[in-house]
Amino acid sequence: MFAKRPPAEPLPRPPTSRAKSLLTRPQAGAVASFMLFAGLAGVLAFTSNDQRSGAPTIRLSLAHIDDVSDARGPLTPTPWAGAADTPKADGGAVEFSSVPDLVADAGAINGQVLISMPDAGGSQPAQSRTSFAGTSALPQAPLPGLSINGPAGPLPVIAADGRTAAQAYARPFVANGHPRVALIIGGLGLNAKATRQAIADLPPEITLSFVPYADGLQGWIDMARAAGHEVLLEAPMEPKDYPENDPGPYTLMADAPSPDTIHRLEWLLSRATGYYGLTNYLGSKFTASSAAMATFDGALRARGLAFIDDGSAPAAGGGLPRASANRIIDDQLSATAIDQQLTALETQASRSGFAVGSGFAYPVTLEEATRWASALSDRGYQLAPASAVMTLR
Repeated sequence: MFAKRPPAEPLPRPPTSRAKSLLTRPQAGAVASFMLFAGLAGVLAFTSNDQRSGAPTIRLSLAHIDDVSDARGPLTPTPWAGAADTPKADGGAVEFSSVPDLVADAGAINGQVLISMPDAGGSQPAQSRTSFAGTSALPQAPLPGLSINGPAGPLPVIAADGRTAAQAYARPFVANGHPRVALIIGGLGLNAKATRQAIADLPPEITLSFVPYADGLQGWIDMARAAGHEVLLEAPMEPKDYPENDPGPYTLMADAPSPDTIHRLEWLLSRATGYYGLTNYLGSKFTASSAAMATFDGALRARGLAFIDDGSAPAAGGGLPRASANRIIDDQLSATAIDQQLTALETQASRSGFAVGSGFAYPVTLEEATRWASALSDRGYQLAPASAVMTLR
């Protein structure tokens, strides 16, 4: 979704040059060969039954939440009958979400979440606490009937009773009649500190989007939903300057055959569960291709997912619950510039009834978004999850 991202550590590469050097020494050849064989056998034994065994496992169970007190100008086509409510002619509202009953059973979080992760040695769990402001948790994914086994994990499907992930995993919302402003913060999952800060500090109405390549992705999504945030998954798409700007090994390519696009997309979708839709990461070339977008939209529609673009594809339809960002709030990384963009979102919402902004989890973005959201209602606006401003188009 975002055009820039802070440098991240490259994917691990096999230390081929060092191994070759060791094996060419006569004294070490036999020992190194034995160690190499033993190591490969061990890796095979541990990974043969788990396609994601290379990633740290961080699965959050709502049963493990400690109850400890801790203070802390879009298009407007046919409204989508999803998690967002739709204004009626008489000024009231019709609610379509089937989630509130489940949310009521989940209870409220007003304390800390305890997460166990492997320590540096990989044997004993290291515990880490993350504090959340008091809020209602969203039900832990997967919900019954909304997924099947996919190439890398659960793959979303439309349930037999017609429920979709776009409806079931969106945050419930009730309009108060004020202009709605939605904000999406993305790039999450790669930097643990920034991800924890976004989940814990941002109001639960702010939508969070996660990088599909992130280690422990399901744990981060569980954690976000436990704090009340609805979640999007970022789909890496081909930009015009590819391969100089490469979104990763499962990038959706503009000129790829439809089966290849579907294959890559299904791997991305099965990385985790609990997201209600996708957003694009880069993709200036992909979103400009009508054929590529038709394949993409058709696949998401068949799986009951929504799509929010960063403003690069505002006219694209496909029969999906859709929204387009009006502004990227942190193109300029300064508190003043970000504040100006957030104010512009409010102006847009005053004119159109709603507005959508997007940003990246930079420290300054998180600080400004938290400060801005805390006083938004005082200025006559309603902070809304992104699902609450989506339309069917």
